[in-house]
Amino acid sequence: MVSRGVDFPALALTLAIGAAGGVLAAALGLPLGYLLGSLLAVGVTAAMGWRPFGRTVTLPMRLRMSFVPVIGVAIGGAFTPEVAREALGWGPSLLALLVFVPVAHGLGYVIFRLGGLARVDAYFSALPGGLIESVQLGEEAGADVRLLTVLQFLRLILTIIAVPLIFLGVTGHSVGSAAGVQLTGADVPLTLRDVLVLLVCGGLGVWLGRLCRIPAAIITGPLILSALAHVLGWVEGVPPGWLIALTQVVLGTGLGARFVGVTGAMLRRAGLLALLNGAAVMALAFGFAFGLQAVVGQPVSAVFLAFAPGGLAEMSLIALSLNISAIYVTTHHVVRIALAVFAAQIGARWFLKH
Repeated sequence: MVSRGVDFPALALTLAIGAAGGVLAAALGLPLGYLLGSLLAVGVTAAMGWRPFGRTVTLPMRLRMSFVPVIGVAIGGAFTPEVAREALGWGPSLLALLVFVPVAHGLGYVIFRLGGLARVDAYFSALPGGLIESVQLGEEAGADVRLLTVLQFLRLILTIIAVPLIFLGVTGHSVGSAAGVQLTGADVPLTLRDVLVLLVCGGLGVWLGRLCRIPAAIITGPLILSALAHVLGWVEGVPPGWLIALTQVVLGTGLGARFVGVTGAMLRRAGLLALLNGAAVMALAFGFAFGLQAVVGQPVSAVFLAFAPGGLAEMSLIALSLNISAIYVTTHHVVRIALAVFAAQIGARWFLKH
């Protein structure tokens, strides 16, 4: 039952565990329930070394990434002429990322060095974005790949868990499927033509984004084409709620499955450092949010979400759930990732020379 390196029974079991965790969390009204529930259910199973029915949890990266364009297409549906006019005022916060990214990187570097990490490990582990590129370039520069991967994933996951809880505490409302908030265009019935247009926006958007080497092309490409399709009146609706929920389950399951093989000792060491780093960077994001919200005409929640060092797909999902300007949030995360990858490339060259 193994084809092309994929254990299909193990994959089906993993998805079942993730779906069960997601449905339970959503039923309990937890913030971003489908994502966090699946992440925690599969993550705990992987980290504890449990092998249900003798199978190790697994989810191929290709499967996880194949659902990410759904988020880009959904965000594109929120693009309106009003949003385009608002975008003219985003310059100050986009420029602020030129300060935020190196300061966040520096904070993380200091925390990891004080925690006993080598310089090369601390440098690449502290990068606030570009997880795949950070791991790849860090490996080339001689970093401990397992430690680097765990620290980067823990930063991502702790942020994904903390941000919805912060919003729940501040607003009193859950984030995600339990929030009862509809996406823009979610109440528009989809015709067969609409479905075809959205599929083309997703597939062609990824291809064109990669061809043009746009940062985070797997989201930004579909987002751009979806925005164009909605502005031109070719389509009004967006991906249905059940597909957004399924996307959350697949993304959360994929993140949780990455903890297979991670030792308890490494998790304890990396967990404390990642917690300190995440808290410091989120506090920094709050500072930037309060300083910029009046300048850019966005609420503190939107600016904070735009600067929070979580995953692009996951932060965009939170923005969609809260009906915050998802395009504003996504644009800033694309720029943040591009800046972090640029810093990773500079660091890789420097460490290879020294």
